[in-house]
Amino acid sequence: MPHMNCLSIHASDQRKDLCFQKLSSISSPKSYTSSSFPTLHASSSSAFSSIADCESEQLPLSAQFVSCESLIPGLPDDLAFFCLLRLPLASQAVGRAVCKAWHTVLSSWDFYQARRGLGFTEQWLFVLAFHKSTGKIQWQALDPAIPSWHVISPMPCTGRVCPPGFGCAAIADEGALFVCGGMRSDMDCPMDSVLKYEMYRNKWTVVESMSTPRSFFASGMIDGRIYAAGGNSNESFELSSAEVYDPTEDHWYAIANMGTKMARYDAAVFDGKLYVTEGWSWPFLYSPRGQIYDPKVDRWEDMTVGMREGWTGLSVVLDGLLFIISDLEDNVKLKVYEADSDSWKSVAGAPMPAQMSRPFSVNTMHGKLFVVARSLHVAMGTISNPSPEQRERIISVDWQVINAPERFSDFAPSNSQVLHA
Repeated sequence: MPHMNCLSIHASDQRKDLCFQKLSSISSPKSYTSSSFPTLHASSSSAFSSIADCESEQLPLSAQFVSCESLIPGLPDDLAFFCLLRLPLASQAVGRAVCKAWHTVLSSWDFYQARRGLGFTEQWLFVLAFHKSTGKIQWQALDPAIPSWHVISPMPCTGRVCPPGFGCAAIADEGALFVCGGMRSDMDCPMDSVLKYEMYRNKWTVVESMSTPRSFFASGMIDGRIYAAGGNSNESFELSSAEVYDPTEDHWYAIANMGTKMARYDAAVFDGKLYVTEGWSWPFLYSPRGQIYDPKVDRWEDMTVGMREGWTGLSVVLDGLLFIISDLEDNVKLKVYEADSDSWKSVAGAPMPAQMSRPFSVNTMHGKLFVVARSLHVAMGTISNPSPEQRERIISVDWQVINAPERFSDFAPSNSQVLHA
């Protein structure tokens, strides 16, 4: 065997031993704490990036992607595979650098499915961020357990784009993110392209384009399908058409027309339906329109007056309740919709923390609200929701802030999605 190959295999064994020592220190993914994670400083690099960018152990370059006869020396491969299943997501980039076998295993769909089946997957918050001055866009992923931020692979965009014009949706338990349509900011031209990101591969692919180019449209995921409605067309006119994408068939299908031309201010998936509103600012020059789509019967209906006129912020659904982050007042407030009175009620508790300033994106994770603000500061909201049977039912919120690194000071959020891996 040539001298270089011997050195490579020796270095590979060194890496496996180091990673195995880390694996051995982790008793169960259910009991992760900050101290139980291997030391991996990913504040300026990606937990998913290329091997040259994510090495934490300084070993010879000849050791990268070498062959190895077994996953972990001295262990059968099936037992070694089970050990690798316990490797935290934030450390898997280091694991991929050990050898070809580890890279193949950790990047495989079987590995992801096994982690999901055993309940080992972790939830991360993916934020589409853009630089206020340069317009540069990038997806940042927040691991809330540590917490730490990671950059994923760049989204393949042609030309300058307007981030708020995209329609984003995710199949969370499959670790799949979809970015649909949008607008070329250098040409003011809506797009029909659709990009898919798969977390287990850290890779973007192009899937079937939408039937109609559109920007600033309503989008949402219902029962594993992506719905797109309204938006702006090539002629800068508003659209009334709508369509649905089936990821299993990689195909878009037309659905019922909205009956009114409308670009979205906000949209939400609530009670199995897609809610779309065009409300912009208060006071309204005219009553804003709102539409609700029921995929079971392929039909649109008008939103109630109280819901659409009070919908003055970004929405999020948690525990069967529809909330908005209302920013009309000096202090940003959280409000909840009450169907009985067709009105929005302020949620009790402290207002949004002072460092949280517009623009926002919002989602839910681990039973909490996650609000991302300018500079990518994150406010986690814990909702206290008494049972409906109580005479005085007061819903309240308690906020906890995850301050972002200083290097994010010029970034603003456009969208946020939750993925499991």
